[in-house]
Amino acid sequence: MCILFFKFDPRPVSKNAYRLILAANRDEFYHRPSKSADFWDSSNEILSGLDMEEGKEGGTWLGISKKGKIAALTNYMQPKIDKNAKGRGALVTNFLTTDLDSYSYLKKVALEGHLYNGFNLIAADLNTTKGDVICYYGNKGGPEPIFLNPGVYGLSNSLLDTPWKKLQYGKQLFTDVIKHCWELTKEDLVQELIKVMNNQEPQLPDPAIEDQGKEYILPILNKYAAVCVRCPDYGTRTNTVILIDAEGGVTFTERTMLNADIDQWKTSTYQFKLQV
Repeated sequence: MCILFFKFDPRPVSKNAYRLILAANRDEFYHRPSKSADFWDSSNEILSGLDMEEGKEGGTWLGISKKGKIAALTNYMQPKIDKNAKGRGALVTNFLTTDLDSYSYLKKVALEGHLYNGFNLIAADLNTTKGDVICYYGNKGGPEPIFLNPGVYGLSNSLLDTPWKKLQYGKQLFTDVIKHCWELTKEDLVQELIKVMNNQEPQLPDPAIEDQGKEYILPILNKYAAVCVRCPDYGTRTNTVILIDAEGGVTFTERTMLNADIDQWKTSTYQFKLQV
Protein backbone atom coordinates (compact mmCIF):
# COMPACT_ATOMS: atom_id res chain seq x y z
CA MET A 1 0.00 0.00 0.00
CA CYS A 2 1.33 3.40 -0.83
CA ILE A 3 -0.89 6.02 0.76
CA LEU A 4 -3.54 6.14 3.45
CA PHE A 5 -5.40 8.70 5.52
CA PHE A 6 -7.32 8.06 8.69
CA LYS A 7 -9.26 9.89 11.39
CA PHE A 8 -9.22 8.34 14.83
CA ASP A 9 -11.88 9.40 17.35
CA PRO A 10 -12.20 6.78 20.12
CA ARG A 11 -15.08 8.59 21.88
CA PRO A 12 -17.37 10.09 19.25
CA VAL A 13 -19.89 12.46 20.80
CA SER A 14 -22.74 11.34 18.56
CA LYS A 15 -24.12 7.93 17.66
CA ASN A 16 -23.93 9.10 14.03
CA ALA A 17 -20.17 9.76 14.29
CA TYR A 18 -17.32 7.39 13.44
CA ARG A 19 -14.62 6.00 15.68
CA LEU A 20 -12.43 5.37 12.65
CA ILE A 21 -12.52 6.55 9.06
CA LEU A 22 -9.73 5.13 6.88
CA ALA A 23 -9.09 5.50 3.16
CA ALA A 24 -6.16 3.73 1.51
CA ASN A 25 -4.58 3.00 -1.86
CA ARG A 26 -2.53 -0.05 -2.73
CA ASP A 27 0.03 0.77 -5.42
CA GLU A 28 1.61 -2.27 -7.03
CA PHE A 29 2.55 -3.82 -10.38
CA TYR A 30 -0.74 -4.53 -12.15
CA HIS A 31 0.26 -8.11 -12.97
CA ARG A 32 1.33 -9.09 -9.43
CA PRO A 33 -0.99 -11.95 -8.40
CA SER A 34 -3.34 -11.16 -5.52
CA LYS A 35 -6.79 -11.95 -4.14
CA SER A 36 -9.49 -9.36 -3.67
CA ALA A 37 -10.69 -8.65 -0.14
CA ASP A 38 -12.63 -11.48 1.43
CA PHE A 39 -12.88 -13.37 4.69
CA TRP A 40 -10.01 -15.82 4.97
CA ASP A 41 -12.12 -18.88 5.70
CA SER A 42 -15.54 -20.10 6.76
CA SER A 43 -15.13 -18.65 10.27
CA ASN A 44 -15.55 -15.16 8.72
CA GLU A 45 -13.17 -13.81 11.35
CA ILE A 46 -10.49 -11.92 9.36
CA LEU A 47 -11.05 -9.81 6.25
CA SER A 48 -8.35 -8.65 3.84
CA GLY A 49 -6.96 -8.86 0.36
CA LEU A 50 -4.04 -11.28 -0.01
CA ASP A 51 -0.77 -11.23 -1.87
CA MET A 52 -0.35 -14.35 -4.04
CA GLU A 53 3.14 -13.59 -5.36
CA GLU A 54 5.28 -16.74 -5.27
CA GLY A 55 7.14 -16.94 -1.97
CA LYS A 56 4.96 -14.22 -0.41
CA GLU A 57 1.56 -15.93 -0.51
CA GLY A 58 -0.76 -14.93 2.30
CA GLY A 59 0.80 -11.59 3.09
CA THR A 60 -1.37 -8.49 3.05
CA TRP A 61 -1.21 -4.69 3.14
CA LEU A 62 -4.44 -3.99 5.07
CA GLY A 63 -6.81 -6.11 7.10
CA ILE A 64 -9.35 -6.20 9.92
CA SER A 65 -10.62 -8.85 12.30
CA LYS A 66 -14.02 -9.05 13.98
CA LYS A 67 -12.19 -8.85 17.30
CA GLY A 68 -11.33 -5.24 16.45
CA LYS A 69 -7.76 -5.67 15.22
CA ILE A 70 -6.76 -3.55 12.23
CA ALA A 71 -3.36 -3.30 10.58
CA ALA A 72 -2.06 -1.37 7.59
CA LEU A 73 1.36 -1.46 5.96
CA THR A 74 3.22 0.84 3.60
CA ASN A 75 6.70 0.36 2.22
CA TYR A 76 9.32 3.02 2.92
CA MET A 77 10.72 4.19 -0.41
CA GLN A 78 14.37 3.25 -0.83
CA PRO A 79 16.53 3.62 -3.96
CA LYS A 80 17.90 0.12 -3.32
CA ILE A 81 16.30 -2.81 -1.52
CA ASP A 82 17.68 -6.02 -0.06
CA LYS A 83 16.19 -8.92 -2.02
CA ASN A 84 17.04 -11.30 0.84
CA ALA A 85 15.13 -9.34 3.49
CA LYS A 86 12.09 -10.82 5.24
CA GLY A 87 8.71 -10.36 3.54
CA ARG A 88 6.81 -7.39 4.97
CA GLY A 89 3.28 -8.61 4.15
CA ALA A 90 3.41 -11.10 7.02
CA LEU A 91 3.66 -8.19 9.48
CA VAL A 92 -0.06 -7.47 8.96
CA THR A 93 -1.28 -11.07 8.88
CA ASN A 94 0.68 -11.92 12.03
CA PHE A 95 -0.92 -9.05 13.94
CA LEU A 96 -4.43 -9.99 12.83
CA THR A 97 -3.93 -13.52 14.21
CA THR A 98 -1.96 -12.76 17.39
CA ASP A 99 -3.30 -12.33 20.91
CA LEU A 100 -0.81 -9.53 21.55
CA ASP A 101 -2.15 -5.97 21.80
CA SER A 102 -1.05 -3.44 19.19
CA TYR A 103 1.72 -1.79 21.22
CA SER A 104 3.22 -5.09 22.43
CA TYR A 105 3.13 -6.47 18.90
CA LEU A 106 4.87 -3.43 17.41
CA LYS A 107 7.46 -3.52 20.19
CA LYS A 108 8.23 -7.11 19.23
CA VAL A 109 8.39 -6.16 15.53
CA ALA A 110 10.75 -3.28 16.36
CA LEU A 111 13.29 -5.74 17.76
CA GLU A 112 13.49 -7.34 14.29
CA GLY A 113 12.99 -4.16 12.26
CA HIS A 114 16.49 -4.36 10.78
CA LEU A 115 15.65 -7.69 9.08
CA TYR A 116 13.19 -5.99 6.70
CA ASN A 117 13.37 -3.44 3.94
CA GLY A 118 11.84 -0.12 4.98
CA PHE A 119 8.24 -0.20 6.18
CA ASN A 120 5.58 1.59 8.21
CA LEU A 121 3.02 -0.33 10.23
CA ILE A 122 -0.20 0.93 11.80
CA ALA A 123 -1.76 -1.48 14.32
CA ALA A 124 -5.04 -0.87 16.14
CA ASP A 125 -7.20 -2.51 18.79
CA LEU A 126 -10.75 -1.22 18.66
CA ASN A 127 -12.40 -2.48 21.78
CA THR A 128 -15.72 -1.05 22.90
CA THR A 129 -15.17 -1.91 26.56
CA LYS A 130 -11.45 -1.17 27.03
CA GLY A 131 -11.26 1.78 24.64
CA ASP A 132 -9.66 2.13 21.21
CA VAL A 133 -5.88 2.21 20.74
CA ILE A 134 -3.87 2.88 17.57
CA CYS A 135 -0.08 2.58 17.43
CA TYR A 136 2.57 3.24 14.79
CA TYR A 137 6.06 1.95 14.11
CA GLY A 138 8.36 2.64 11.16
CA ASN A 139 11.69 0.84 10.95
CA LYS A 140 13.32 3.92 9.39
CA GLY A 141 12.17 6.13 12.27
CA GLY A 142 12.45 5.96 16.06
CA PRO A 143 13.39 2.73 17.86
CA GLU A 144 10.06 2.40 19.70
CA PRO A 145 6.43 2.30 18.57
CA ILE A 146 4.25 5.26 19.50
CA PHE A 147 0.64 5.61 20.65
CA LEU A 148 -1.40 7.89 18.39
CA ASN A 149 -3.66 10.55 19.86
CA PRO A 150 -7.12 11.15 18.37
CA GLY A 151 -6.80 13.12 15.14
CA VAL A 152 -6.24 12.95 11.38
CA TYR A 153 -3.12 11.27 10.01
CA GLY A 154 -1.52 10.61 6.64
CA LEU A 155 0.99 7.92 5.70
CA SER A 156 2.73 7.22 2.41
CA ASN A 157 6.16 5.81 1.57
CA SER A 158 7.99 7.84 4.18
CA LEU A 159 7.45 8.18 7.94
CA LEU A 160 4.04 9.03 9.43
CA ASP A 161 2.88 12.53 8.44
CA THR A 162 6.11 13.31 6.54
CA PRO A 163 5.24 16.54 4.69
CA TRP A 164 5.36 15.23 1.13
CA LYS A 165 3.18 17.51 -0.97
CA LYS A 166 0.97 14.67 -2.24
CA LEU A 167 0.39 13.52 1.34
CA GLN A 168 -0.48 17.02 2.55
CA TYR A 169 -2.77 17.59 -0.43
CA GLY A 170 -4.53 14.23 -0.02
CA LYS A 171 -4.89 14.77 3.71
CA GLN A 172 -6.59 18.11 3.07
CA LEU A 173 -8.99 16.54 0.55
CA PHE A 174 -9.71 13.73 3.06
CA THR A 175 -10.30 16.25 5.86
CA ASP A 176 -12.64 18.33 3.70
CA VAL A 177 -14.81 15.23 3.10
CA ILE A 178 -14.92 13.93 6.66
CA LYS A 179 -15.74 17.37 8.06
CA HIS A 180 -19.17 16.88 6.51
CA CYS A 181 -19.49 13.13 7.08
CA TRP A 182 -22.53 13.55 9.34
CA GLU A 183 -24.41 15.12 6.40
CA LEU A 184 -23.68 12.15 4.10
CA THR A 185 -25.13 8.68 3.92
CA LYS A 186 -22.59 5.94 4.53
CA GLU A 187 -22.66 5.06 0.82
CA ASP A 188 -22.06 8.68 -0.24
CA LEU A 189 -19.22 9.07 2.27
CA VAL A 190 -17.51 5.98 0.84
CA GLN A 191 -17.88 7.30 -2.71
CA GLU A 192 -16.52 10.73 -1.79
CA LEU A 193 -13.48 9.12 -0.14
CA ILE A 194 -12.88 6.87 -3.16
CA LYS A 195 -12.97 10.01 -5.30
CA VAL A 196 -10.24 11.54 -3.09
CA MET A 197 -8.11 8.41 -3.46
CA ASN A 198 -8.35 8.61 -7.26
CA ASN A 199 -7.03 12.16 -7.56
CA GLN A 200 -4.26 12.12 -10.18
CA GLU A 201 -3.04 15.73 -9.87
CA PRO A 202 0.78 15.67 -9.40
CA GLN A 203 1.94 17.81 -6.48
CA LEU A 204 5.25 19.14 -7.78
CA PRO A 205 7.94 20.18 -7.29
CA ASP A 206 8.64 18.05 -4.22
CA PRO A 207 12.32 17.98 -3.23
CA ALA A 208 11.54 15.68 -0.26
CA ILE A 209 10.35 12.84 -2.53
CA GLU A 210 13.29 13.39 -4.91
CA ASP A 211 15.78 13.38 -2.05
CA GLN A 212 14.43 10.14 -0.59
CA GLY A 213 13.87 8.31 -3.88
CA LYS A 214 17.00 9.54 -5.69
CA GLU A 215 17.41 8.28 -9.28
CA TYR A 216 14.90 5.47 -8.63
CA ILE A 217 11.91 7.82 -8.56
CA LEU A 218 12.87 10.44 -11.18
CA PRO A 219 11.56 8.57 -14.28
CA ILE A 220 8.05 8.26 -12.77
CA LEU A 221 8.03 11.34 -10.51
CA ASN A 222 5.30 13.15 -12.46
CA LYS A 223 2.94 10.18 -11.93
CA TYR A 224 4.16 9.16 -8.47
CA ALA A 225 3.65 12.65 -6.99
CA ALA A 226 -0.17 12.24 -7.07
CA VAL A 227 -2.45 10.54 -4.53
CA CYS A 228 -3.45 8.07 -7.25
CA VAL A 229 -0.44 6.74 -9.17
CA ARG A 230 -1.07 5.77 -12.78
CA CYS A 231 1.96 4.43 -14.70
CA PRO A 232 1.79 2.00 -17.67
CA ASP A 233 2.48 -1.19 -15.64
CA TYR A 234 2.39 0.06 -12.06
CA GLY A 235 0.12 2.15 -9.94
CA THR A 236 -2.99 2.32 -7.79
CA ARG A 237 -4.85 -0.97 -8.22
CA THR A 238 -6.95 -1.02 -5.04
CA ASN A 239 -8.88 1.62 -3.07
CA THR A 240 -10.14 0.63 0.38
CA VAL A 241 -12.42 2.55 2.74
CA ILE A 242 -13.09 1.36 6.29
CA LEU A 243 -15.75 3.04 8.44
CA ILE A 244 -16.31 2.06 12.07
CA ASP A 245 -19.20 3.73 13.84
CA ALA A 246 -19.83 4.48 17.50
CA GLU A 247 -21.63 1.16 18.00
CA GLY A 248 -18.85 -0.94 16.46
CA GLY A 249 -20.53 -1.34 13.08
CA VAL A 250 -17.95 -1.87 10.32
CA THR A 251 -18.33 -1.02 6.64
CA PHE A 252 -15.37 -2.28 4.57
CA THR A 253 -15.41 -1.29 0.89
CA GLU A 254 -12.78 -2.33 -1.64
CA ARG A 255 -12.57 -1.15 -5.25
CA THR A 256 -9.99 -3.24 -7.08
CA MET A 257 -8.62 -3.49 -10.61
CA LEU A 258 -9.41 -6.59 -12.67
CA ASN A 259 -7.16 -8.30 -15.22
CA ALA A 260 -4.45 -5.65 -14.90
CA ASP A 261 -6.76 -3.34 -16.87
CA ILE A 262 -7.20 0.24 -15.66
CA ASP A 263 -10.67 0.29 -17.23
CA GLN A 264 -11.97 -2.78 -15.35
CA TRP A 265 -12.85 -2.50 -11.66
CA LYS A 266 -14.88 -4.45 -9.11
CA THR A 267 -16.34 -2.99 -5.90
CA SER A 268 -17.15 -5.18 -2.90
CA THR A 269 -18.64 -4.13 0.44
CA TYR A 270 -18.69 -6.09 3.71
CA GLN A 271 -20.65 -5.03 6.78
CA PHE A 272 -20.43 -6.57 10.24
CA LYS A 273 -20.25 -5.71 13.93
CA LEU A 274 -17.11 -5.91 16.03
CA GLN A 275 -17.32 -8.82 18.48
CA VAL A 276 -16.05 -6.92 21.51
